[in-house]
Amino acid sequence: MSPTEQRAGKAGVADGVGEVSRTDGGDGTGKARIAAVAEKPEAVAEDGRQPRSVRVVLLALMISMLLAMLDNMIVGTAMPTIVGELGGLEHLSWVVTAYTLATAASTPIWGKLGDIYGRKGVFLTSIVIFLIGSVLSGMAQDMSQLIGFRAVQGLGAGGLMVGVMAIIGDLIPPRERGKYQGMMAGVMALAMIGGPLVGGTITDNLGWRWSFYINLPLGAVALAMITIVLHLPAKKRSGVKVDYLGAALLTVGITAIVLVTTWGGTEYAWSSAMIMELIAIGVAALVGFVIVQTKAPEPIMPLHIFRNRNFTLMSVIGFLTGFVMFGAVLFLPLYQQSVQGASATNSGLLLLPMLLSMMAVSLIAGRITTSSGKYKIFPIMGGALMVTGLFLLAQMDTETSRLTSGLYMAVLGAGMGFLMQITMLVAQNSVEMKDMGVASSSTTLFRTLGSSFGVAIMGALFNGRVQDEMASAGGSGVTEKSAQLDAASLAKLPDAVREVYQHAVSSGTHAAFTLGAAVAVIGFVAAFFVKEVPLRGAGPEAPEVRDGAPEADGKVPQSA
Repeated sequence: MSPTEQRAGKAGVADGVGEVSRTDGGDGTGKARIAAVAEKPEAVAEDGRQPRSVRVVLLALMISMLLAMLDNMIVGTAMPTIVGELGGLEHLSWVVTAYTLATAASTPIWGKLGDIYGRKGVFLTSIVIFLIGSVLSGMAQDMSQLIGFRAVQGLGAGGLMVGVMAIIGDLIPPRERGKYQGMMAGVMALAMIGGPLVGGTITDNLGWRWSFYINLPLGAVALAMITIVLHLPAKKRSGVKVDYLGAALLTVGITAIVLVTTWGGTEYAWSSAMIMELIAIGVAALVGFVIVQTKAPEPIMPLHIFRNRNFTLMSVIGFLTGFVMFGAVLFLPLYQQSVQGASATNSGLLLLPMLLSMMAVSLIAGRITTSSGKYKIFPIMGGALMVTGLFLLAQMDTETSRLTSGLYMAVLGAGMGFLMQITMLVAQNSVEMKDMGVASSSTTLFRTLGSSFGVAIMGALFNGRVQDEMASAGGSGVTEKSAQLDAASLAKLPDAVREVYQHAVSSGTHAAFTLGAAVAVIGFVAAFFVKEVPLRGAGPEAPEVRDGAPEADGKVPQSA
């Protein structure tokens, strides 16, 4: 083996992700093959571009990400038709809840399995499970079957996002990863804008079952591309056992949290026995989980990663970003439809100012991060813009024009653009390569839990304010069961009642976004404590650096 090949082999092994295999070249010398593009010079060509195989893998990963993000948007549009055929209106919310629960609960487990058994096999398994769930959901004959099959689909979806982020973390050095932020933000924008349009078109022309079957061609393409092009280690770490007790406790804890945020204030009163019991179960399970993690030889979520200041801060900021973002996605279209008279048909287009701004800013921030290696300024700027955007949105009333609200949304989108991918980038840069999966899954989980809390708390505040305003104006009967009316129902109301309702929605929006702004302030303050740790680069001699000190063995100090 030549000196160059020997250096390449050592680099791959040192990273913990590169796998070197030898095949006999016929002359007895053998040839070395790097079976994974890790964070060393093999990953980047001399002109700075990624090898063609890596770009193909990235395309397949973006398709997989689109699968996970697009599904709920498409299915949401098809739900009225599904209920009309299958019945079971009283169980409608469980179609979404089952998917969300399975996704959130399985996310940390998928990340850990990838760290233990290798990313490729685990990721392909998650895609297959997602596709099986999609087929079964499309074949459902009643609402109970659909709910069960959606849980299977959600189980696979939990591995899709984590797999994408972890594999990108393996393939692309953090210093180079910034240039792909715009691509990931673009996929998110495409899902939010195109999901309702695609869902409506499919349901109207092909039937609701095709809202699930549409996943099959996309999934098949992703499976084929990843199977052929992606080469990552598939060997299990010797002597490693899965922490089943920790996984069970974490699943119970997450399930309880999601159910509390889903049912609280809607299915059950916040002070009801059911909600109190769920809170008690959740707290007990999570306390038990923490205790188990301190003793398990291979914990599902190693607590030592939280000793790193940057990782902990990115988890907090990710939680708060999810809290704000999904609250905005829920209430902005509602405000525009109810108060500004926008059509619900193209609901994804209502968010266009926010999404385009988010995508553009994410792309710019990524390019600057790649060229300079600096990133601390972006969480600070993102936090400031997010607070400003939410404060501006809280000022909207019945007289606010679409242009004005669009500008306010663009400010919020810019803030989220600075934060969405930077949080994952810094979190992955703060851990050892062997913990890449759990770092990706933990960050994803915190963002998911943030979205659950955001929708629940902002929703409860919004609904309460609308109900109070309607009651004080003598129109409480209009919103007896829900504080949300669609455009068709709104048009049937008498003018006087409609004006009262629009004022109530405007007041509810003010309350929700004021809370969002207050929560975003915490993220803004947290950003100032982020430490500017150099990003791992692709240079041949670039050591891993943590807290300003290079580490010769490539390990990450666990305190900051």
